[in-house]
Amino acid sequence: MNTTSSALEAVTAADIRIGTGRSRRFVGADHGAAISYFYVENQPGEGPGLHWHPYPETWVVLEGTAGITVGDETIVASAGDTATGPAFVPHCFTNVGEGMLRIIGIHASATIIQTFLSDD
Repeated sequence: MNTTSSALEAVTAADIRIGTGRSRRFVGADHGAAISYFYVENQPGEGPGLHWHPYPETWVVLEGTAGITVGDETIVASAGDTATGPAFVPHCFTNVGEGMLRIIGIHASATIIQTFLSDD
């Protein structure tokens, strides 16, 4: 079955912005897409807490350096690198560089479902 949208839509950054910063949250279900993503800009030392999803997540580092932890393993990824974490495995990333980290977290789901391991 091939389903296509009858109208091409550009989703502006302002429409999906998180708070007052430049980070964004795109929920595919709102736009007829089968994937969702976070575009994140973090200062050194910043990043989300440990969490998991019931689907895989793929990270694309656009700028800077990220320490990406999946389960018990941590890798360092730089601009141009891509990493993937499996469903149900706790993960997080942190800006381990000296400048801005720009990273996209692609969620293999039309909705974003995430469970944080702590309230911090």
